[in-house]
Amino acid sequence: QVQVVESGGGLVQPGGSLRLSCAVSGTGIDSNSKIMAWYRQPVGQQRSFVANIGYHTSNYADSVQGRFTISKDNAKSTVYLQMNKLKPDDTAVYYCNAKILGTDLKWNDYWGQGTQVSVVA
Repeated sequence: QVQVVESGGGLVQPGGSLRLSCAVSGTGIDSNSKIMAWYRQPVGQQRSFVANIGYHTSNYADSVQGRFTISKDNAKSTVYLQMNKLKPDDTAVYYCNAKILGTDLKWNDYWGQGTQVSVVA
């Protein structure tokens, strides 16, 4: 069974940095049938896309482009989100998502429990 566990959240001042980690168990992540992503959800708002990484490519939301970097360590089945130049608007619960293509050719989503990031002066 696939499990996704985030870590690394915390309290940081504006302009600071944090690195989130997402450990995936039950499957490897080095495959073109697996896409790893980060989403975030501020209090009272909907969950929104932050970044994803596939076999060769990565994508970012406009709001984090140039400040956040998504990467992965296939050997450790771990995905990272390096967040620099943090702003108060980045305050949210950050969720890791594993999107895996099943044998029925349908994509299945696996979510972690989330980790809180708070950017406060």
